[in-house]
Amino acid sequence: MRIVKPGVKHFLQFKDFTRDEFDYLFERTRWIKEQFKSYQQHRPLIDRTLVMIFEKASTRTRLSFEAGMQQLGGAAIYLNTRDSQLGRGEPVEDAAQVISRMSDLIMIRTFEQETVERLSAYSRVPVINGLTNEYHPCQIMADIYTYIEHRGPIQGKTVAWIGDSNNVCNTWLQAAEVLDFNVRVSTPPGYGVEPERAGLYGTDHFEQIDDPMAAATNADIVTTDVWTSMGFESENEERKRDFADWQVDADMMRVARHDALFLHCLPAHRGEEVTAEVLDGPQSVVWDEAENRLHVQKALMEYLVLGHMNS
Repeated sequence: MRIVKPGVKHFLQFKDFTRDEFDYLFERTRWIKEQFKSYQQHRPLIDRTLVMIFEKASTRTRLSFEAGMQQLGGAAIYLNTRDSQLGRGEPVEDAAQVISRMSDLIMIRTFEQETVERLSAYSRVPVINGLTNEYHPCQIMADIYTYIEHRGPIQGKTVAWIGDSNNVCNTWLQAAEVLDFNVRVSTPPGYGVEPERAGLYGTDHFEQIDDPMAAATNADIVTTDVWTSMGFESENEERKRDFADWQVDADMMRVARHDALFLHCLPAHRGEEVTAEVLDGPQSVVWDEAENRLHVQKALMEYLVLGHMNS
């Protein structure tokens, strides 16, 4: 039963929601996943439509949003900028006004955060950031839910980010501020968190540590991402050299807490940012993490369309 319906609300950065909202969403995710696993239908979005706009390639984002919307009873429509008028110069603002008159939700996976902001400013319906160069909020929702599922509340815990300070790292920093945990970031020289981003997030929940082993020591979560993100392929060989000492391996996991979890948003390059021994090892929860994109996004879409729900 629906009990509250908010006005149009977007999810463009992790900090767009409060801690209370995330507490609700994580509990809602638990219930939705439980229903799914027990083959109980939950279809609150019958006759609702999600439009998915892709400018960047995707596996997990498309699959989790498309399957999730169908499981909630709605329909998902895939638009690629190469195959639509957006790819032929139609202003984002115009596209937003048209698409939002024909749908109930918009998810966009693109390059610049500014594009997502412009889209949401002219949309009549909620817009979800499926990934930009700057942020990846849906991924961190899944990561945090996965930790909660395995270990309980994340408040007060320590996350060690090893590698490139990319969009996923930026979003971990926002999440730490909202949910009150700590992030240690260790990167090669020249790849650290941008000073303006460090300033945005303050210093209470964020520490830059040069030595990756020191960053991982006694951490509750050790996490990383590929050394070369989409859009930086021309730097691949240089990055392989620069990041050689920032590989998550068994020695690094041994200095973390004995019950530490390893997370990776995938796809992973075994033998580069993480060894196969760690990725496929007992502390790795990357497959649960990937699956949980489906469940957290179902809770997110339900919330953005219908507001708080009673089970």
